[in-house]
Amino acid sequence: MDLRLLINGSHGRMGQMLIACAKEIPGVIVSAAIDAGDDFPAGLAQSDAVIDFSHHSTCETVLAACVAGKKTLVIGTTGHSDAQVAAIHAAAKQIPVVFSGNYSTGVNALYWLSRKAAEILGPDFDIEITETHHRMKKDAPSGTAKNLAEILAEVRKLQYNSDIRHGRHGDVGARTKTEIGMHAVRGGDVVGDHTVLFAAPGERIELTHKASGREIFARGALRAVLWAHGKPPGLYTMQDVLGLK
Repeated sequence: MDLRLLINGSHGRMGQMLIACAKEIPGVIVSAAIDAGDDFPAGLAQSDAVIDFSHHSTCETVLAACVAGKKTLVIGTTGHSDAQVAAIHAAAKQIPVVFSGNYSTGVNALYWLSRKAAEILGPDFDIEITETHHRMKKDAPSGTAKNLAEILAEVRKLQYNSDIRHGRHGDVGARTKTEIGMHAVRGGDVVGDHTVLFAAPGERIELTHKASGREIFARGALRAVLWAHGKPPGLYTMQDVLGLK
């Protein structure tokens, strides 16, 4: 039986890419393409699952509707508040939810490699994260960069809210041994570049992923919804989808 899919945020660049890529996947039908002002409940009623690439401001509404309708949900929005993240966790107790800052297979390999590098290199290596995106991106840091920082903070037994240093300006003093630097660059039409720098006296290691097209995120999100549909309720990531955990 075909998977009937609702694309939320269908007028955006990612929504349009999802619709185009879904046509290439046997067994997937876009049953509803929804954007601001459209009838979301009506579209949901004729769908089995939702991929949401709209805006994080609609998070609670989408979650409530998917829970009420017992629909599989893939969340592609970023910039969520702590309260919205808590709501996502609560919803995942009732429906399968895939929640990742990035749906690229390559980026998720970067997550895995960054964790392993941090474990191997140890605290003698300073860690800095740099992310670059197009001039129209509104939130910073990117969801991908935040995920990287959370992974690296977990390895170092640090806290994201207190140990991540977002940029530097003025006389901030020497770099501490525990901080992880985070830097956001905006310009042009860059789809998304992410680099993790491990630096110690005498040597540096850089792990970089560069996205040249949005189809990598669309294909990953479609892979995620096919994987998650029929799974037990739970909060999953692309690491689960790709078998990297």
